[in-house]
Amino acid sequence: MTTVTTPTIIDQLNGDEAFDMDKLASFIHNIQQQFPSLEIEHYLNRIQNTISQRDSYTSDQLTNLLILEGLSQINEQDPDWTYFCAQIYLSKLYKDAASNRGYNKEDKYGSLYHLISTLVEKGLYHPKLLKQYSKEEIEQIGSYIKPERDQLFTYIGLRTLADRYLTRDFTKELYELPQERFIIIAMTLMANESKERRLELINRAYWAMSNLYMTVATPTLSNAGKPIGQLSSCFIDTIDDSLQGIFDSNTDIANLSKSGGGIGAYFGKIRSRGSDIKGFKGVSSGVIPWMKQLNNTAVSVDQLGQRKGAIAVYLDVWHKDIFSFLDSKLNNGDERMRTHDLFTGVCIPDLFMEQVEARADWYLFDPHEVRQVMGYSIEDYYDEEKGNGSFRDRYWECVENDQLSKEKLPAIDIMKRIMISQLEAGTPYMFYRDEVNRKNANSHVGMIYCSNLCTEITQNQSATTVEEQFTEDGKIITVKTPGDFVVCNLSSINLAKAVTNNALEELIPIQVRMLDNVIDLNTIPVLQAKLTNAKYRAIGLGTFGWHHLLALKELRWENDEAVNYADELYEKISYLTIQASMELSKEKGSYSVFKGSDWETGRYFEKREYTSKASTLDWDGLRQEVMEHGVRNGYLMAVAPNASTSIIAGSTASIDPIFQKVYSEEKKDYKIPVTVPDLNSTTTWYYKSAYFIDQQWSIKQNAARQRHIDQAISFNLYVQNTIKAKELLDLHLAAWNNGLKTTYYLRSTSSEIEECDSCAS
Repeated sequence: MTTVTTPTIIDQLNGDEAFDMDKLASFIHNIQQQFPSLEIEHYLNRIQNTISQRDSYTSDQLTNLLILEGLSQINEQDPDWTYFCAQIYLSKLYKDAASNRGYNKEDKYGSLYHLISTLVEKGLYHPKLLKQYSKEEIEQIGSYIKPERDQLFTYIGLRTLADRYLTRDFTKELYELPQERFIIIAMTLMANESKERRLELINRAYWAMSNLYMTVATPTLSNAGKPIGQLSSCFIDTIDDSLQGIFDSNTDIANLSKSGGGIGAYFGKIRSRGSDIKGFKGVSSGVIPWMKQLNNTAVSVDQLGQRKGAIAVYLDVWHKDIFSFLDSKLNNGDERMRTHDLFTGVCIPDLFMEQVEARADWYLFDPHEVRQVMGYSIEDYYDEEKGNGSFRDRYWECVENDQLSKEKLPAIDIMKRIMISQLEAGTPYMFYRDEVNRKNANSHVGMIYCSNLCTEITQNQSATTVEEQFTEDGKIITVKTPGDFVVCNLSSINLAKAVTNNALEELIPIQVRMLDNVIDLNTIPVLQAKLTNAKYRAIGLGTFGWHHLLALKELRWENDEAVNYADELYEKISYLTIQASMELSKEKGSYSVFKGSDWETGRYFEKREYTSKASTLDWDGLRQEVMEHGVRNGYLMAVAPNASTSIIAGSTASIDPIFQKVYSEEKKDYKIPVTVPDLNSTTTWYYKSAYFIDQQWSIKQNAARQRHIDQAISFNLYVQNTIKAKELLDLHLAAWNNGLKTTYYLRSTSSEIEECDSCAS
């Protein structure tokens, strides 16, 4: 065991000197100069008293002591202790990286070229990095690194980044530092840009990430520059109603899950319990056994050894299996009918909500029988207008057809079961299919049946079907017709930093380019997903830090000002995002099915009432440019939960309100005290807990921003466990009436909800 020695900010505890409390105090005071409001003497006395009770400390033990004692000081009056602790932890990271890589500890950051060469040799970086960039280029890129930007991290943010994302070798020894992770991501995403521009683009991408103006999705943050894993966050599959289709989808989902993807699966086409199979009556076991199979896949095929797979299953509210589906996550009842490791979502047409409001009847059908008797699938239709359209026409045709077996019950009974499940398990998610499809910019070539694991992605879907199998030259050939297998590529704006620093105009073009490049760089193990990715070139630009921004702007959550600000801000983000994709289209071409889309016809702008007369933005000019030059990406915006990456960036998650001003972030074997960002005597009055906010105001805010988001938003509802059924029903009706496309978890004070890591961005 080494003797405790004098630490400095860079060369911390190297074991070469005898312990000197005066030098340790000098080290502490040196850090404290950046945070003059912190009372340091009490902290030092506690450190000295603790040290005096032991004969010796290792370097790591003393570092942990300094950090833990600093964390214990965090409270509402002294939130800056988190930055103080981050400085101590940074000095440890610098020391470890320098020791493992063999460079001077005082330099903080070593040679980027040496880092890349070393980690390529170790199999931790992809060899392409050395093939795509010359040594001279890498040295130039290395000069872009700004070590001082490490000072922007809170302790929890830095610790999360270091524990989960910075590259370590197979014995968990640290090699990569925070700014190097950002520069490697930039190098990876810009590798295929023209050599004349790519160094400039790398510098701009690095500027955006290192200033914490934005974050990339968790898979990109973790896997960029590495030889394994892919870069996209979530996928959505449509399961065909055939034995081959179901098992093929299970295999596809397993392959995506192992490489770090979260999955949404639409089960609405699968026949219900008691349906016929090849003419044999009453033999189908329905959707639950196939959900059980998928549940086993989620548990057994983990995500690169980090966590079990994450899969959400969606079913239509008119499907005969809806009740067993809604009960599948409950803790009581028949375990043979439970799928505790899956997440559930219900696909809801306007007509159902109207029947709930009217306390009228609802009918349940078997989708297979509907196809056999009616010659169509009612899930393939939606209401083109509010209160009128082809879905309700087909639905009432089915109700009136005596050849169809059906179950009749009050619509409110299903809604009650939905709410019971939500209060116990947090799900099902709500997917308002008519509104989603009415606002689908690519309805000319497809249909949207459900959302993804985190309810923010809405893109065209269709099932992959097996056409034939035959043998040729001793090989078995399977011919499939690929469906639209949705891929979402995510990234999010840190509103609190980007807006307050007036960075949106510069940030969004580089962010859209980064996302667009993910599409071409990705190695997706499912071919139909790869084809769909290239077909629509879909991206999902989102945001986080909304509550943080409101506090900085001194805007109260439950106020029309906040609603109006959401409308104004997200309109601007929408404008800049569409403009950036249009400019990319000029440079690289539009996505393959642009012709006939709402973008090409201009209907995208009409549906959202975008005109220059009603706005300070030149919507008329942008509309003309889009119609003439196209857009690079068929889908553009989606607001993900981004819980983990918002922690790294030191802000609040997504568009959510905070839980508490001071809380503990729980890790595997320890807790880290955390305060909400920029907490002070002014902002404290604008931070109100989610569970005490009138959710009707949250719905109004989200309706304002949803108008500007072409896909959807991960929108949680927060309620007390004492909420009355009527109050909860009113929230769901308000969400639907206000044009929300989806709602995510119902977060009740009585239920524990798992965070989605796959969609974090």
